[in-house]
Parts: sequence; structure tokens; C-alpha cells
Amino acid sequence: MARLILQRLAISIVILFAVSLIIFFATVLLPGDPARAILGQQATPERIAAINEQMNLNEPPLTRYFLWLGGLFVGDLGTSVATGQPVSQLLSDRVGSSVVLMVAAALISVPAGVILGIVSALRRGKAVDNTVTGLSLVLAALPEFVVGIALVAFFSTTVFTILPAVTMRPPGTQVWDFPSQLILPIAVLVLVVTPYIARMMRATMLEVLDSGYVEMARLKGVPERRVIFRHALPHAIGPVAQVIAIQLAWMAGGVVVVEFLFRFPGLGQALIDAVDYRDVQVVQAVTMIVALIYVIVNLLADIVGILTNPKLRTGGDA
Repeated sequence: MARLILQRLAISIVILFAVSLIIFFATVLLPGDPARAILGQQATPERIAAINEQMNLNEPPLTRYFLWLGGLFVGDLGTSVATGQPVSQLLSDRVGSSVVLMVAAALISVPAGVILGIVSALRRGKAVDNTVTGLSLVLAALPEFVVGIALVAFFSTTVFTILPAVTMRPPGTQVWDFPSQLILPIAVLVLVVTPYIARMMRATMLEVLDSGYVEMARLKGVPERRVIFRHALPHAIGPVAQVIAIQLAWMAGGVVVVEFLFRFPGLGQALIDAVDYRDVQVVQAVTMIVALIYVIVNLLADIVGILTNPKLRTGGDA
């Protein structure tokens, strides 16, 4: 089991290294002069030379990559050419805001999806099962921006006007100081993520409930509650952990759309602003943070899958 976990960790490190290569050279190889794009067509040669020196644009691309990668290892994300601030300082508040948004959505969507999937499986073919299955199909087919627009129209404009449509905070305050502004962004993420978890939990739970060892436990007179929570649920949660990881990892990227829709001051909004201003250092940093979250979530899901799967705990191959 320890060897399998170490293998997953090594693979995650390799993936992050490959992602860093793609991110860096994708931004470096963009057409045009970055310094002139930042400063405008009226920039003086002296200002262009200063920007080139600040961004190490005079160095060969491979040298610049290793300078950038070395900075990542010591927490130096570079300097924003648009604001002149260190990128780590510029993103510190935004990382916290996005993490609050994603953690709150995860704490709601994961238990809700698991519970709905279990209830649906236990009520197979009944009204509850049909309702959960139908709603999950509809919500799974809708993109997050459609869900967001529908919630804004319903709760902020035409029907009810009880929740703010955009996020606004005075300087020096945090987004969590105004809980009402968090409700709609969190609701969008929850409504997009929960259906996939519920559907996978239902399918896996049905498969486990039809298995031989669950039937044997029932024949031995084991109480139904114990059959579900002691025999069925532990075997069903392993495969579902992979789906949960995929959905939470999607949340790290999908939050960009949600933050843009609600003008939420998080990583997604920082990425959009950085692209608008051709702030390459911020684009690289935000993309690497999202990739890191994605890899960590999937690594944790792999570990959960190993711990809950007897074959992976004892076998030599994953």
C-alpha cells in the first residue's frame, strides 16, 4: 500500500513538472512583444528595456524557465508588471477568497451528493429515486454559467430581489464579512457538482447492494442499517472518491467562470484581469496554483481509493 501511494506521489510530481513546462512555454511563445503589449505603442525604448530586464526577457527561454521554476520552489512567483507588486502579495487575498468559495461548496456538495445517491439507491424505482435521477440529469446537462444566470434572474432581478447579483466589498474587508454575497456563487458550484456525485454514488451503491457478500449478510440476519453502513458503504465509497476528486478538481477551474459571472474577487477574476493586461507572471502563477489544487485533489482521491479497496491494498498493481 505504501508503495502504491509513493507511486501516485511520484506521478503527481511528474505531472506538475510537465504542466509547468506547458504553462511557461505557452505564455512565452505567444505572438507579439510582451513589453510593448504591456506599455502600449507609445512606450519609450527605455521603458521597454526596463520591462525586458524585469521579466528576464533578454534571457534564452530555457534559462527563463529554470529561473521561474526556481522561484516557485522558494515561493517567489515573480512581480506583476501591471501593478508592480509581488505576485504572491497580489494573489494572497484572492487565493483565500477562492479557497473559501471552493471549500464551502465542497462541504455542501459532497455530503449532499453521497446522501442523495444512497437514498436513491435504497429507494430504487420509487418516487424519490425517479426525482433524484431526473433532477441530476437536468442539472448535469446545464453549464455553470446557465445555472448562474438562472439563479441571478430568480433571486436577484425578476422574481425575488433578496440576494446580491455581484460581489462588492469595501477596501480592507474580506468576502466572508458579507455572507449574503457568497450564497449565489456557492449555490452554482453546489448545483453543478452534486448531480455527478449523486449519480455515481447511486450506481455504485446499487452494484454493491446486489453483490454476494451483502446478500449473505442479509441472509445471516444482520440488521439492515449495519448492512448498509458496515458492508455496503465502505465498498461503494472508493470508486465514488474518484468522481468526487474529478468534480472538486473541476471546481478549481470552473470557479473562473463563476467568479467572472459574479465579479467575485478570487483567482478566477485575477486570471481574467491578468489576461486582459497581458500580465504573464500572474497568468503563470494562477495557472500553476489551479494545477496544484487539481493534482493534490486527485492524489488524495487515489489514496482514498487505495485505502478502501482490498485489491489495491494487497495487490502489486493499481
